[in-house]
Amino acid sequence: MKETIEQILIENIPDVICKFYGDSCNLRLEVSSKIFTDMSLIDQHKTVMRLLQNKFKTGELHALSLKTKIL
Repeated sequence: MKETIEQILIENIPDVICKFYGDSCNLRLEVSSKIFTDMSLIDQHKTVMRLLQNKFKTGELHALSLKTKIL
């Protein structure tokens, strides 16, 4: 699942850097990009979660702890 998530983010956020921690039951993701520069923290998280919404809908992804950072 990590590779799938990373591929989705790379396709949609060109300068993205993804760092994964934990396993599928306790997956934590740190996403860094310049795209977050003028966004609130909530908007940063919404941006990432929108890209992953289909994986949540299908049940492939059921939980994700997310941290975003500005490059």
